[in-house]
Amino acid sequence: MPRIDQKIFYQKNIESYGLTAQGVAWDSARTQRRRFAVLAAQLGDLSDSTLVDAGCGFGDFYLYLKERGTLPRRYIGIDLVPEMVEAARERTGCEIVQRDILRQSLPMADWYAASGSMNLLSRTETAIFIRRCYEHARKGFVFNLLQGREREGIFGYWQPREVRELLRPLDARVEIIAGYLEGDMTVVLM
Repeated sequence: MPRIDQKIFYQKNIESYGLTAQGVAWDSARTQRRRFAVLAAQLGDLSDSTLVDAGCGFGDFYLYLKERGTLPRRYIGIDLVPEMVEAARERTGCEIVQRDILRQSLPMADWYAASGSMNLLSRTETAIFIRRCYEHARKGFVFNLLQGREREGIFGYWQPREVRELLRPLDARVEIIAGYLEGDMTVVLM
């Protein structure tokens, strides 16, 4: 069962904060960019790769990559929330599709990336999201999760050992990077 209705949650955030890091439920643009830096470092040279940004929000990760001169050959953004899809299309000029990653078809790509996209999902939904993205990625899937002890509330938290156990059935190489922000970890799945 979902923690909360994601569409309603993000629509309310957009109404309150607009097209900002807070609008996609990050505490600041600084921490959002720090997460992007860690994701981008794991992806490496994308110039000959396709990248799907799963839960692309307003297209901020694409804009971050563009600013740094590290754009992929092809970028596709996917998001569930119509307002985010529209904003990402306008801001990036890229292919942005409205889709439920848990239930609808996904494009094949070299890489999948997700920043904050699973923070509102239940444990079962997180497992489905990861498996589906990984199955559609030829090279790998890089994503971040909130790190901490699971508790009641809006957001889901994970311990590294729980993530490793969750990913064991995928029979993939797993690397977990922590220490760049308190309460956050990035997972590389290849």
